[in-house]
Amino acid sequence: MAAGHRPVWIDEAREGGGRIYQRPPQSLRRDARMLYGFEARKAEGVHATFERLAPVVDWRPETLVWHIRPQARRLSTQHQGRTQATVDYDAAILCTGAMDRVVPVPGWTLPGVTTMGAAQIALKTQGCSIGARVAFVGTGPLLYLVAYQYAKAGVTVAAVVDTTPFATKFAAAPGLLRGGATFVKGIYYIGWLRAHGVRVVEGATPVAINGTTDVQGLRWRGSDGREDLVACDAVGMGWGLKPEAQLADLAGVPFRFEPLQHSWIPECDTSGRTPVEGHYLAGDGAAIGGADVAELAGARAALALLQDAGQSVDAVRVAALDRALAGQQRFRIALERAFPYPAALAASVADETLLCRCEGLTAGELRAAAREDHDVGPAPEMNRAKAFTRVGMGRCQGRVCGPAAAEVLAASLGRDVASIGRLRGQSPVKPMPMLVPEATP
Repeated sequence: MAAGHRPVWIDEAREGGGRIYQRPPQSLRRDARMLYGFEARKAEGVHATFERLAPVVDWRPETLVWHIRPQARRLSTQHQGRTQATVDYDAAILCTGAMDRVVPVPGWTLPGVTTMGAAQIALKTQGCSIGARVAFVGTGPLLYLVAYQYAKAGVTVAAVVDTTPFATKFAAAPGLLRGGATFVKGIYYIGWLRAHGVRVVEGATPVAINGTTDVQGLRWRGSDGREDLVACDAVGMGWGLKPEAQLADLAGVPFRFEPLQHSWIPECDTSGRTPVEGHYLAGDGAAIGGADVAELAGARAALALLQDAGQSVDAVRVAALDRALAGQQRFRIALERAFPYPAALAASVADETLLCRCEGLTAGELRAAAREDHDVGPAPEMNRAKAFTRVGMGRCQGRVCGPAAAEVLAASLGRDVASIGRLRGQSPVKPMPMLVPEATP
């Protein structure tokens, strides 16, 4: 906008802010300090900026981009699930965010089990908890942040069960120190939970979520090999995040397997430029980095877009953004080493465990498909396995089951997970209502 353009800003949310600085509805507005904690001042600044921008850009809130046609430079959108429109563009910056990675365990489909992100959204947007006595299981900074937020809100946190051993995190400590205030806040959250009597377990292996029609408890095996159980009526689970990159996939952006994040990510350079001309990536939709990185990367991608359009940009600002992003990347490397995705845990999911909940597929059925000699051979990669078993063919298109399914298939074939590929993106990228045109008289 400062360069003389009036950009189209399309947001799935009702108001700007992303997930970290997400705002609740007007009727549920709460004190910013209570809602955002240490990030209250930053959140208020972000919200104020969005409020200034909304009237002077083509702002389209509560709008889902469900398809992209890169050759035609056209987006297909749906507003509030009721009306559809196409948006033509000269260039696009895709800021599609991230979602939780889940490792299926017996009982993970019970009512009362949510991802870590969903548990946080419920607290932020509706001011409610997923249960009265909640256990959290997984790994990563979000595990401790959400548990802290729940406890601060007055919810009983039954336990925080981290699958990463303390020794792994300790080994990454020198790199984590690069995070400065972010690292200190993380230490504070863990210390606060322990000081307030919340049980924190490290190096655990989840066994099952107990219950028949609802959650009754969380079972795990400790590092000493002994099983333990905590009573609870809800469970939040998550093993880090992965990019929401379906739109990048449909735009024709190539992907590569990133070993440290143990995830497929769309290719782009440090400026956000992709190999597809006119298409840029920023934030967690490119690679997991967090809110601060998203802000820096968004600014850097905007400058790259302007430069490619033939406009002059501030070289000093470009250099400053590049330095800041490089520093954040060093901290991110340390975080990934401190909280690695538990690939072995996902690969060893029990045969009877439901793996793809949309299609009712168990881990054992996927393993069988890997071994069977079909007319065209066994299932040597993810999309062939999808054709044989329907894994990832449901409402989520493998966004939930895909990472764990890949580990199960790779282990069954005795191959590295990167060699079996990934589930390709399909349109529409998310479930959407089917709009039926009104009958003409």
